[in-house]
Amino acid sequence: MAVDDVDGTLAAMGPRFRAAREHHGATLTAVSCATGISTSTLSRIETGRRKPTLEVLLQLSKEYGVSLDELAGTAPAPAAEPRATAPLSFGDDKAVLPLTRYVGGLHAHKHVLPALEEPPARPRQVSHDGHEWLCVLYGRLWLALGTQDLILTPGDVAEFDTRTPHGVANASPGGPVEYLIMFGPQGERLRPRTPPAAGRGNHRPHPGQADRAEQR
Repeated sequence: MAVDDVDGTLAAMGPRFRAAREHHGATLTAVSCATGISTSTLSRIETGRRKPTLEVLLQLSKEYGVSLDELAGTAPAPAAEPRATAPLSFGDDKAVLPLTRYVGGLHAHKHVLPALEEPPARPRQVSHDGHEWLCVLYGRLWLALGTQDLILTPGDVAEFDTRTPHGVANASPGGPVEYLIMFGPQGERLRPRTPPAAGRGNHRPHPGQADRAEQR
């Protein structure tokens, strides 16, 4: 493998490390305590600003319970017939369905929080590098963003810098919550490209209107 290919593979591993940690249900602090790797080093690896050493690769592979091939994206494709991607589950019964391959840049997930039997506590907050866009599809989602508490309903969208402490929970015991998340590990943000409505942008005010506007 050429040097450029090796560098590219290592750079693309950052988002896979973050996905593996989230699927493992662990925070950067918890992984740091378990492995002895500093949280700043883990964060820089996940955002692609630092290349992992072989020792770090082995430690994190063991901690997350995934193979080096999976982290590097070189695992052979299964021979079984194609089927829908199975959701990943966390200890709190949250299901996560990856919608993109973890090859760097923006990637997306669908999250499902189960129905509750009693009112929830305020969500536990975490912070890390990156930028996140969240859209509620079904149910009522409690977003704790810094000192703010927001209740989002279907169609509501939130966008925020993930260095701000944040956490989510089902806002009511009435049923599950489904929402989409798009995450940019390098701080990438969505860029709306909505074209202007027909006739807009080409309208020129009457000269008298322009004169009156300038006088205001």
